[in-house]
Amino acid sequence: MAFLERGSVKLHYEIHGDMGSFIVLTHGFSATSQMWRGQIDVLSRDHRLVLWDMRGHGRSDYPDDPSEYSEKATVEDIAALLDAVGTKKAIVGGLSLGGYMSLAFYSAYPDRVTALLIIDTGPGFRNDEAREAWNKNALGTASKLETEGLALLQSTSPERATSEHRSSRGLVNAARGMLTQRNANVINSLPGIAVPSLVIVGANDAPFLNAADYMAKRIPGAQKMVIPGAGHASNIDQPGIFNKAVLDFLRGAHA
Repeated sequence: MAFLERGSVKLHYEIHGDMGSFIVLTHGFSATSQMWRGQIDVLSRDHRLVLWDMRGHGRSDYPDDPSEYSEKATVEDIAALLDAVGTKKAIVGGLSLGGYMSLAFYSAYPDRVTALLIIDTGPGFRNDEAREAWNKNALGTASKLETEGLALLQSTSPERATSEHRSSRGLVNAARGMLTQRNANVINSLPGIAVPSLVIVGANDAPFLNAADYMAKRIPGAQKMVIPGAGHASNIDQPGIFNKAVLDFLRGAHA
């Protein structure tokens, strides 16, 4: 277990494997790095797998100041994480909010990304009304977490239901500052992505099927994999199929 200091905020991270290129995976909103435990043994054989907890989540710090939570702060956290593990470039990916932040990271630091793994996520919205609807839902989640606490997560998808947090305070701030979206920068950046990209979505993850199709079409040369029998946490629901898809992609991306 290691911690990275970003100003007054400590971020938990861990490295698995001691050879090969780096893979940085970011969890979804209200999940933690533990959601990737089914990938550790497989992905760390030929790579150095870096897992971490976003601010407000898991074993990282939960700053009280809401301004500490934002897309920009998260992108800079990923950049600092690469610096901390001693690499200029990495394969970058994540699930849901983690996938969106991976796209945002590429947009800000394209020269630091060698490939993208975009899992059960969307690229944001061009339409202001659609973005407002998303944000209304995110703010509603924050309000529910304030009133119901961490018990709210028990009725959600596996990566969230099995996560461990010290309190709901960080998740409330993360929902308001990181889960909400301000602009169309990420979705507009898709045609400019110039690294091998794999878009993964669970066959039963209905809210993100169209988003996966859209990203696969808009990102030049992107591959798409639909995981049968999987919902939003496709890596947990079908780890064998998921892991094979990622390994096959990585072999091709670095052939």
